Amino acid sequence: PPPDHDRDQELAAQREIDARSIYVGNVDYQSTPEQLEEFFHKAGVIERVTILFDRYTGLPKGYAYVEFEETASVERAIEELHGNEFRGRELRVSPKRTNLPGFRPRAPRGRGGFRGRGRGRGGRGRGRGGRGRGG
Repeated sequence: PPPDHDRDQELAAQREIDARSIYVGNVDYQSTPEQLEEFFHKAGVIERVTILFDRYTGLPKGYAYVEFEETASVERAIEELHGNEFRGRELRVSPKRTNLPGFRPRAPRGRGGFRGRGRGRGGRGRGRGGRGRGG
Protein backbone atom coordinates (compact mmCIF):
# COMPACT_ATOMS: atom_id res chain seq x y z
CA PRO A 1 0.00 0.00 0.00
CA PRO A 2 1.15 3.60 -0.56
CA PRO A 3 2.87 5.21 2.45
CA ASP A 4 -0.11 7.55 2.91
CA HIS A 5 -2.35 4.56 3.46
CA ASP A 6 -0.82 3.77 6.86
CA ARG A 7 -1.06 7.37 7.94
CA ASP A 8 -4.72 7.54 6.91
CA GLN A 9 -5.45 4.44 8.94
CA GLU A 10 -3.57 5.89 11.88
CA LEU A 11 -5.56 9.12 11.63
CA ALA A 12 -8.83 7.20 11.38
CA ALA A 13 -7.90 5.24 14.49
CA GLN A 14 -6.92 8.45 16.29
CA ARG A 15 -10.21 10.11 15.33
CA GLU A 16 -12.12 7.11 16.60
CA ILE A 17 -10.29 7.29 19.93
CA ASP A 18 -10.77 11.06 20.12
CA ALA A 19 -14.51 10.62 19.52
CA ARG A 20 -14.58 8.65 22.77
CA SER A 21 -12.37 11.13 24.63
CA ILE A 22 -12.81 14.35 26.56
CA TYR A 23 -10.53 17.27 27.31
CA VAL A 24 -10.47 18.17 31.01
CA GLY A 25 -9.15 21.62 31.85
CA ASN A 26 -8.29 23.36 35.14
CA VAL A 27 -7.01 20.13 36.69
CA ASP A 28 -5.25 20.51 40.03
CA TYR A 29 -1.51 19.89 39.67
CA GLN A 30 -1.44 17.29 42.44
CA SER A 31 -4.12 15.14 40.78
CA THR A 32 -3.35 11.56 39.80
CA PRO A 33 -4.84 9.60 36.88
CA GLU A 34 -6.45 7.31 39.47
CA GLN A 35 -8.29 10.21 41.10
CA LEU A 36 -9.52 11.47 37.75
CA GLU A 37 -10.64 7.99 36.79
CA GLU A 38 -12.60 7.70 40.02
CA PHE A 39 -14.23 11.09 39.38
CA PHE A 40 -15.16 10.44 35.74
CA HIS A 41 -16.14 6.77 35.94
CA LYS A 42 -19.72 7.78 36.76
CA ALA A 43 -19.97 8.88 33.11
CA GLY A 44 -18.88 5.50 31.77
CA VAL A 45 -16.18 2.84 31.57
CA ILE A 46 -12.75 4.44 31.16
CA GLU A 47 -10.03 3.09 28.89
CA ARG A 48 -7.28 5.55 29.78
CA VAL A 49 -6.54 8.79 31.62
CA THR A 50 -3.66 10.97 30.41
CA ILE A 51 -2.41 13.93 32.42
CA LEU A 52 -0.27 16.19 30.24
CA PHE A 53 3.12 17.37 31.42
CA ASP A 54 5.36 20.08 30.04
CA ARG A 55 8.20 18.30 28.29
CA TYR A 56 10.74 20.94 29.34
CA THR A 57 9.85 21.55 32.99
CA GLY A 58 8.31 18.16 33.74
CA LEU A 59 5.45 19.96 35.51
CA PRO A 60 1.79 19.16 34.87
CA LYS A 61 0.09 21.48 32.39
CA GLY A 62 -3.17 21.49 34.31
CA TYR A 63 -5.20 19.48 31.84
CA ALA A 64 -5.90 15.88 30.99
CA TYR A 65 -7.59 13.62 28.48
CA VAL A 66 -10.00 10.88 29.50
CA GLU A 67 -10.70 8.15 26.97
CA PHE A 68 -13.94 6.24 27.48
CA GLU A 69 -14.98 2.87 26.11
CA GLU A 70 -18.08 4.36 24.43
CA THR A 71 -18.84 7.66 22.70
CA ALA A 72 -22.07 8.07 24.72
CA SER A 73 -19.92 8.58 27.82
CA VAL A 74 -18.46 11.76 26.29
CA GLU A 75 -21.86 13.50 26.22
CA ARG A 76 -22.64 12.25 29.71
CA ALA A 77 -19.33 13.50 31.10
CA ILE A 78 -19.79 16.95 29.53
CA GLU A 79 -23.40 17.30 30.67
CA GLU A 80 -22.95 15.97 34.18
CA LEU A 81 -19.39 16.90 35.13
CA HIS A 82 -18.50 20.17 33.34
CA GLY A 83 -18.16 22.89 35.98
CA ASN A 84 -18.09 20.40 38.85
CA GLU A 85 -15.48 20.84 41.54
CA PHE A 86 -12.60 18.41 41.69
CA ARG A 87 -9.91 18.89 44.35
CA GLY A 88 -11.04 22.47 44.89
CA ARG A 89 -11.06 23.52 41.23
CA GLU A 90 -13.91 23.89 38.77
CA LEU A 91 -13.27 21.48 35.91
CA ARG A 92 -13.79 22.42 32.28
CA VAL A 93 -14.94 19.42 30.27
CA SER A 94 -15.25 19.44 26.49
CA PRO A 95 -14.94 17.00 23.58
CA LYS A 96 -11.36 16.20 22.60
CA ARG A 97 -10.48 17.49 19.16
CA THR A 98 -8.27 15.43 16.88
CA ASN A 99 -4.95 17.14 16.30
CA LEU A 100 -4.31 16.60 12.63
CA PRO A 101 -0.63 16.53 11.71
CA GLY A 102 0.27 19.60 9.68
CA PHE A 103 -3.02 21.27 10.49
CA ARG A 104 -2.52 24.87 11.70
CA PRO A 105 1.17 24.31 12.43
CA ARG A 106 2.48 25.70 15.71
CA ALA A 107 -0.82 27.12 16.87
CA PRO A 108 -0.21 28.54 20.32
CA ARG A 109 -1.57 25.83 22.59
CA GLY A 110 -1.80 25.83 26.33
CA ARG A 111 -4.65 28.30 26.77
CA GLY A 112 -7.10 25.42 27.02
CA GLY A 113 -8.20 25.36 23.38
CA PHE A 114 -11.74 26.54 24.06
CA ARG A 115 -14.20 28.34 21.85
CA GLY A 116 -14.88 31.90 22.88
CA ARG A 117 -11.35 32.90 23.78
CA GLY A 118 -11.13 36.11 25.71
CA ARG A 119 -14.80 36.39 26.68
CA GLY A 120 -15.99 35.48 30.15
CA ARG A 121 -12.61 34.59 31.63
CA GLY A 122 -14.07 34.36 35.13
CA GLY A 123 -16.17 31.33 34.38
CA ARG A 124 -19.34 33.08 35.56
CA GLY A 125 -22.14 33.87 33.16
CA ARG A 126 -22.61 31.34 30.43
CA GLY A 127 -22.87 28.44 32.93
CA ARG A 128 -25.42 25.77 32.01
CA GLY A 129 -27.77 24.35 34.55
CA GLY A 130 -28.62 25.37 38.06
CA ARG A 131 -25.67 24.43 40.20
CA GLY A 132 -25.31 27.45 42.47
CA ARG A 133 -21.94 29.05 42.99
CA GLY A 134 -22.43 29.51 46.73
CA GLY A 135 -22.60 32.77 48.73
